[in-house]
Amino acid sequence: MKIRFSDEELAFRDEVRAFLKAELPDDIAAKVRLGKKLSKEDHQRWQAILNRRGWYAANWPVEYGGTGWSVVEKHIFEEECAAHGAPRLISFGVNMVAPVIIKFGTPQQKAYYLPRILDGTDWWCQGYSEPGAGSDLAAVKTRAVRERDHYIVNGQKTWTTLGQHANRIFCLVRTDPEAKPQAGISFLLIDMDTPGISVQPIITLDGAHEVNEVFFDNVRVPVENLVGKENDGWTCAKYLLTHERTGQAGVGISKAALAHLKAIASREVIDGRPALEDPLLRQRIAEVEMRLMAVEMSTLRILARAQAGGVPGAESSILKITGSEIRQAISDLARRVLGPHALPFLADEMALEHDGEPLHADYSVTPAAHYFNLRKLSIYGGSNEIQKNILAKAQLGL
Repeated sequence: MKIRFSDEELAFRDEVRAFLKAELPDDIAAKVRLGKKLSKEDHQRWQAILNRRGWYAANWPVEYGGTGWSVVEKHIFEEECAAHGAPRLISFGVNMVAPVIIKFGTPQQKAYYLPRILDGTDWWCQGYSEPGAGSDLAAVKTRAVRERDHYIVNGQKTWTTLGQHANRIFCLVRTDPEAKPQAGISFLLIDMDTPGISVQPIITLDGAHEVNEVFFDNVRVPVENLVGKENDGWTCAKYLLTHERTGQAGVGISKAALAHLKAIASREVIDGRPALEDPLLRQRIAEVEMRLMAVEMSTLRILARAQAGGVPGAESSILKITGSEIRQAISDLARRVLGPHALPFLADEMALEHDGEPLHADYSVTPAAHYFNLRKLSIYGGSNEIQKNILAKAQLGL
C-alpha cells in the first residue's frame, strides 16, 4: 500500500523540506525528537515562522488567510513536519474555534478573532468538559444567564489543556435549563482576564502541568461573544468535534514515532542481538505499521470528501479510535524495548528538564512519561467507548 504523488506534489514536498531545513529552529526540533516539553514561547516562535510564510492556517479558506492546499498537500506538509521534528500545532485556536467562527460567526467576529489567531495575539483553550460532563457533553451544567447585553456565567470546566497559558476560552454553557439537554446549550467566546475566572492546575500521571480546572464566578460575557444562535451551541459543538476527531488520527506523528521506535530497537541489545531482530517484536511492529497505513488511506479519503464540500461524519470516530490506539501501542512498544531503562529514575529526567548525562541514552529519558501521558488519547475528544456507540448507532443502526 503506497501513495503515489504527482510531479506537482513531489515538487511541493521538496519545497516543504527546503523550508523546514532552513526555518525550523534546531533547538525546537531537538526537543521534539527527544520528547521534551516545549514552552509556550517555543510554540509561539514556530507559529510566527509559519504565519510569515502563510502556512499556519492550512485548513482555512484562502480569503481568511488559508493556504488553498489540496488534501494531499496538507498530508505532505503534516508528514514532513513530523519527520523533521516540527512541533505539532496547538489546535484550540487555529483548527478548532477558528473553523466554528468561520462557519457560524458574525462578520464582526470573523474580522476581530481570525487575525488575532493568525498572529498569535490570542492563545485559546477549550471549555467543554466538566466534572459531570466529559464524553457526555449534553450534560454540561455551567450556566449562562442573560442580563441585558451580557451573559452571567457560573460553573466549572475541567481537563482544560494549556489553560494556564490561554487568554481566551471557548465554552459550552447552558442557557436554557428547561430545554432538552442538547437544545439548551450555547457557544460563548470568553476573555480569560475577565473578573471571576480562576485557573487551578491538575498534575497528571507523568508529573506534568498540562491540564487545569477553570472556575467561573459571576463572569460577565458580552452578548456579542455568542457564536451562532442562543440555545443552538450543540450544532457548533458537533461541527468542532468532527474536525477534532479527524485530526486525532495523528498519522504524521505516528509515522515519526514508529521510525523512532525502529531506531531504538536497532540500538538496544537483548540476549546479545539487536532488539529489532526479535521475531515477536518485529511482528508487533508490523501489526502497528499495517494499521497505520490503513488509517493513512482512510484519513486521505475522508479529508478528500470533506474538501469536496462534505462534513466528516461517523467515520471520524473510526479515525479517532484507531489513531489513538496506534499511538498508545507505539509508546508501549518503546517502553518494552527499553525495559528497565524506561523507568523514570530521576525526578528531573521525568520532568524532562534534565540537562546532564542521561543514565542510559538520550532516547531513554522520555518513554515512561510518554506512555503515561498518552493514556489520555482514548479519553479526550470523546472517549473511544463513546465513539464505538456512535458507530453502532450511525453505521450499524443499533
